[in-house]
Amino acid sequence: MDYVALLRAVNVGGVKLQMAELRVLLEGLGLRNVRTYLQSGNAVFDAADGEPPSALATAIALRIQRDIGPRIGVLVLTGDAMNDIVTANPFLAEGGSDEGLHVTFLFGVEDSGDFGEASEAAYSAVYEAAFRRLELPAREGEAAMLVGAPPLAAPVVYLKLPHGYGTSKLTNGWFERKLGAAATTRNWRTVTALAGMAAERPEGRR
Repeated sequence: MDYVALLRAVNVGGVKLQMAELRVLLEGLGLRNVRTYLQSGNAVFDAADGEPPSALATAIALRIQRDIGPRIGVLVLTGDAMNDIVTANPFLAEGGSDEGLHVTFLFGVEDSGDFGEASEAAYSAVYEAAFRRLELPAREGEAAMLVGAPPLAAPVVYLKLPHGYGTSKLTNGWFERKLGAAATTRNWRTVTALAGMAAERPEGRR
């Protein structure tokens, strides 16, 4: 089964981790067909069908802490869940442009094992309620929309930033402070690339 791992604050002012090191770490956990994308902590791999994403995230975080030193946030999604995030983008629902699109992925309660569907929906509902109360510091043309679980496996904030991420106040850190959750943000090109990688079938795999 295909999975996508997103590491928080890797090689962007936080933990320094070469992607070759990350591939070795993941392979050391018995994960297969490990592939990385860019240098910001993105990986796609295969694991046993039915393996809980939260358990994989905890195992990866602990292995990085053991071998590299720091404890970092790790979010794992199934390939299907990543594809759902791509198809559910509300800014593309009516044929809108993908220019300036980003996705902020919200973490659940860390290190708690498998949540199960009921708990996933419960913590997502907390984020949704908090998001509705926010006064977004958005510039003209900027927008943010949260989509929760369900329909998604984990809640995300879709961002439309036509002026670029670097000049926006709708940053990863802002959402972490306001929602009280760890988060990690990727641009739309990275999100779609990871979904595509997870959908690929490496040579020799059926």
